[in-house]
Amino acid sequence: MSSDLPSRNRPGSSTLGIHGGEAARQPGAPVVPPLVQSATFLWGKPSDGELLYSRYGNNPNQQALARKVAALEGTKAATVLASGMGATAMTLLALTTSGDHIVASKLLYGATQSLLGTELPRRGVETTFVEPDGGRTWRGALRPKTRVLFVETPTNPTLRIVDPRPLSELARERGIVLVMDATFASPVNLRPAELGVDVVIHSATKYLSGHSDLIAGVVAGPAELIAEVTRVSRLYGPAIDPHACWLLDRGIRTLDVRMGRHNENALELARWFEAQPLVERVFHPGLESHPDHALARELLSGFGGMLSLVLKGGGEAADRFTAALKLAVVAPSLGGVETLVSQPRYTSHAALSPAELAAQGIADGFVRISVGVENVEDLRADFAQALEALAA
Repeated sequence: MSSDLPSRNRPGSSTLGIHGGEAARQPGAPVVPPLVQSATFLWGKPSDGELLYSRYGNNPNQQALARKVAALEGTKAATVLASGMGATAMTLLALTTSGDHIVASKLLYGATQSLLGTELPRRGVETTFVEPDGGRTWRGALRPKTRVLFVETPTNPTLRIVDPRPLSELARERGIVLVMDATFASPVNLRPAELGVDVVIHSATKYLSGHSDLIAGVVAGPAELIAEVTRVSRLYGPAIDPHACWLLDRGIRTLDVRMGRHNENALELARWFEAQPLVERVFHPGLESHPDHALARELLSGFGGMLSLVLKGGGEAADRFTAALKLAVVAPSLGGVETLVSQPRYTSHAALSPAELAAQGIADGFVRISVGVENVEDLRADFAQALEALAA
């Protein structure tokens, strides 16, 4: 934060999204941070200071954005990478070595599950997947070389809410690092570090950017852990381009106001979908029918812009429903200002078998909706006509 700003315990998310990580203001300085589109910088000897090179993550745009993310999350440090999966992979590679063990929630983004279950074992790191609710199952899965607990909240795509507080106690007791992917919540709705999470990951492609026009990931946590993630990232090379950083900073400036509309629209539509006869089930933590509704009210500042539903008629009904949409966009990803609709069996969880999909609660006819910031009346009309087409 700029030293010119008034101080309190924690400035609001909108204030941090605009001013977090700012250097002290100087006369003549640009109000909008300039884009420094350079791969390398003048440097001849150690006395010139730190060697600046954009692959190292210390381009001025990368550094400023990392400070803003740390301010939003309430952590000591952060780093920005070229994708959300890059952020996840670099974090896990930084925290483990051959022979180590991870305990992870069974309810994860499909690519994360593949990374943990298929790719990391090739490097000698095994993962045990457990039911995410309840510390007893996690404790029973621990091994002497368990190094990481990995959880996602809200989960993709069933929107379960996992309480990190008992996991934090377990991690502290055993000297283990607790990592959470909080992409679906955003720092506006949930700040995991305040609940004892050590490392927070976001696919910044989603809500942080908010405009479906860039790919990025962020990792926030203690300075020494972020330094290790940065070290590993410099070797594997998932550096983010300065222009993408500049765009991401611009997106974060409106994050708080966007999330307010996402939260409102999704909850209103979730309640509407619950009343539709062709909808078998609706998943949204703001609904009283959601199994984690009470926990969501306790932990979240907003219920989020995501909702999922299961249509009567299975996969064929889901195909017909999505094909009939006219305003909502049928496309993968989420968190943009436009409403995006997808079927996880084709997109985020396409690598999973039918049995694995069922184990994650992804039934036949499952549709995931990232509710945008359009006028909710227009979205409701579009979904209504798609359901009418399905009935016909």
